[in-house]
Amino acid sequence: MAGARRKARKFALQALYEIDFLGHEMDRVLTHLLADGGLSEENNAFVHELVSGVIQNKEKIDLNIQNFAPAWPVEQISVVDRNILRLAIFEILIDNKVPVKVAINEAVELAKTFGSDNSSKFVNGVLGAVSTLVN
Repeated sequence: MAGARRKARKFALQALYEIDFLGHEMDRVLTHLLADGGLSEENNAFVHELVSGVIQNKEKIDLNIQNFAPAWPVEQISVVDRNILRLAIFEILIDNKVPVKVAINEAVELAKTFGSDNSSKFVNGVLGAVSTLVN
């Protein structure tokens, strides 16, 4: 199950990246990405929930990024790192369906896979600070 959820988060990140970077419409992006992604119906629904949750709460999420990474204006953070943070902050502060440590760990793993050499440290630092809001 954990492996399937990690794969679902990768799809969610890919969708958020495409929506953010290219400005494509969410439903079209998700339909295309999930068409032959090999996820179960449950995990397809999880991807939809994550992406739509981030999109619906983007302003609130971005305010948290701004507050906890004040040296980095949100629009200047790399597209990958910005969307990893958005995804994790949604899971930590809004969705509340997974333990905070799981959300942070998953985000750090995404950063190691898709980000730059420093992404995982940056993501971990910002999310560690964000997690103080729930502890």
